Amino acid sequence: MQRRPPSLIRNIAIIAHIDHGKTTLLDSLLKQSNVFRTNEAIPERVMDSYDQERERGITIFAKHTSIEYDGCKINIIDTPGHADFSGEVERILGMVNCVLLLVDAQEGPMPQTRFVLSKSLQKGLKPIVVLNKIDRPHADPDRVLNETFDLFSELGATDEQLDFRYCYASGIGGFAMHHMRDKQTDLRPMLELIIAAAPPPPGDLDKPFLMQVATIGYDSFVGRQACGRVLDGVIKKGDSVSRVMRDGTIERARITRIEGYFGIHKIEMEEATAGDIVGIYGMEEVMIGDTLCHPDTIQQLPPITLEEPTVSIDLLVNNSPFAGKDGTHVTMNKIRERLMQEKKANISLRIEETTQDAITVSGRGELHLSVLIEAMRREGYEMTLGKPRVVLKEVNGEKHEPIERVHIEVPQDYSGSVIEELSRRKGEMQALDTNEHGITRIEFLIPTRGLMGYRNKFLTMTRGLGILTSIFERFEAWKGDIPGRSRGVMVSIGDGKANGYACFNLQERSTLFVSPGDEVYEGMVVGENSRENDLVVNVTKAKQLTNMRASGTDENIMLTPARIFTLEQAIDYIDEDEQIEVTPNFIRIRKRFLKEMDRKKFK
Repeated sequence: MQRRPPSLIRNIAIIAHIDHGKTTLLDSLLKQSNVFRTNEAIPERVMDSYDQERERGITIFAKHTSIEYDGCKINIIDTPGHADFSGEVERILGMVNCVLLLVDAQEGPMPQTRFVLSKSLQKGLKPIVVLNKIDRPHADPDRVLNETFDLFSELGATDEQLDFRYCYASGIGGFAMHHMRDKQTDLRPMLELIIAAAPPPPGDLDKPFLMQVATIGYDSFVGRQACGRVLDGVIKKGDSVSRVMRDGTIERARITRIEGYFGIHKIEMEEATAGDIVGIYGMEEVMIGDTLCHPDTIQQLPPITLEEPTVSIDLLVNNSPFAGKDGTHVTMNKIRERLMQEKKANISLRIEETTQDAITVSGRGELHLSVLIEAMRREGYEMTLGKPRVVLKEVNGEKHEPIERVHIEVPQDYSGSVIEELSRRKGEMQALDTNEHGITRIEFLIPTRGLMGYRNKFLTMTRGLGILTSIFERFEAWKGDIPGRSRGVMVSIGDGKANGYACFNLQERSTLFVSPGDEVYEGMVVGENSRENDLVVNVTKAKQLTNMRASGTDENIMLTPARIFTLEQAIDYIDEDEQIEVTPNFIRIRKRFLKEMDRKKFK
C-alpha cells in the first residue's frame, strides 16, 4: 500500500442512537465503493461480524473499515448505538477527527444521540449531521434538523460546531442528497461532504513515531494486536518501539506485523504513517491507553478515561446438584483466568475479586454484563450469578445512586399504566407529548434500581408495542425503597424429572418455567406463583395408577408452553434470595439456600 500524506486521509466515526441505521448505511457505502469482488457473497449488516451482534440485531463492538473516494482514503469506525456499550464510543473518539451523526428523520434526537454528541463536542470535534431514513412515510427532516440544532446548542456547542454541515440520506435506499429536491441516485453527495467538511488528521511524518492504543485484538497466529491512530512519524515492520504503561513503566518491543483495512478485509502493510489507523503486533502485554513511541523520544500521553460503571453482578462457582454435567470450565480458577483476560481487552468493564469464591463484574447495564456472560457460556463455562445491584457512591457523607434518563414511545392507550408504574418506581416525568398518529412520547428520570426488572413487565404491559431506551444521566442522593417483584415463585421440593400430570395441576395457579421431562432439583425455581408468596411444590409427582379404566377426557392433558428465560430476562427477573445457574445449554433459577431450604418460609 502506497504512503499517503495526512492531507489525503479522513478518519471518521459513525455515531447515533440505537436502530437509527448506522450499520445499514455502512453496508450501502461499502457496496457502492466496490470493495467486494463481483462474485463475493455479502451478508446483511456486514460489519456485525460477532455472532451475538447478528442474533440480537445490535452493534456491540466498535469496528473499523476503510474505503477510497476521489484519491482519499476514508477510515470509518462503526460504533454501537446501545447505551450499555457507550464505552466503545468514548475510547475511539480520540482516533478520529470528525463524526458522522446519524439522526432518524422521523424520530429525531434520542437519549443516546445526546450522549455521543456531548462526548464528541467535548473532544472538540465538528460533527457532520446525516438526516437518515428520509424515505420513511412520516419523515419530517425540517423538524428533526431544528431539534438537532437545539440539542447542539443545549450541549454547549461552540459557534463553529453550531455551523455544522448536513445532508439527507437513506441507508436502505443507498442514496444521499445535499437538498431535499435533489435526485436520489447514490451516496456520492455524502462522500463529497466528508472529503470537504472532515478535517485531515494532524501529524508530521518527520517527527518520531507516536501512537496511543485505543482497542485491543487477538489473532491466534500472530498474537495480541494494538490498534490506534498513528499521531506522528512512520512505523515499519521490524522497528523497535517503547511501550509506556499507565504507571510509567517502559518496555521495549519489536514490531512483527502491521495491518490496515480495505473494506472489511485486513491487509498487511510494510509501514504506517501519521494519520493511518492500523493494528500492530509484537507486544503480548499491551493494554488500552498505553503510549507507543520511538525508543529515543519517550513520552506518555494522557490515559483514556471512561464513564464509571453503574451496575455490578457477582460471579460464583456453580455449586448446584447438576454442576459439571454440561460445561467444561467449572472451577473458580478457570472463571478467574477468563475474566482477567477480558479485563485486559475491555476497559469499560470493571472486574475485581471481592472474596475468595466470588468475582464482581461492573458495567454500564444489564445488557453490557449479559453479553460477557453469554460469551463465556458459549465457551463452555459454568457459573452462578447473584442479583445485579447498582454501584453506589458516597458524596459528602451521603449515599448516591445512578439515575437514568428513560425515553419511552407507546400507543396512547398504554401511556397511563406506564406512567403509573414508573412513578411507583421513584421516576420523575420530564416530558410528555402525543403526536397525530396516537404515539405518546414520555421522558423520565428514574433510579437505575427502578428499571431493574421493569423491561419485561413493560413489554407485557404494552403488548410488545412499546419502545424503551435509557441512558445514564448522573448520580443523585438515594431515593429510598423501591418495590420489587410483586409475585412469588414455585420451588421444587425434590429431585427428578418434571411430570406432565404435575405440570397440568400446577399451571392453573402459576406460570411454569419447566416442561415435562426437564430435570429439576430441590430448591430450583420451577414457576411463578399467581400470588405474592413463595410456594414449595412437587413438580415430579406422577398420577397414581389403578386398575380402573380412566375416562377418555381424563387421559388428555393440555399444557401451556413453559416460559423460557434468556440470560437478560433471568438477570432482570430474580429476587434478592435467588441465583441463576448458567451453563452452556441451560439457564436455571434457584433459591440460594438449596438443601438447607427453610420450608417454614413457604408455608
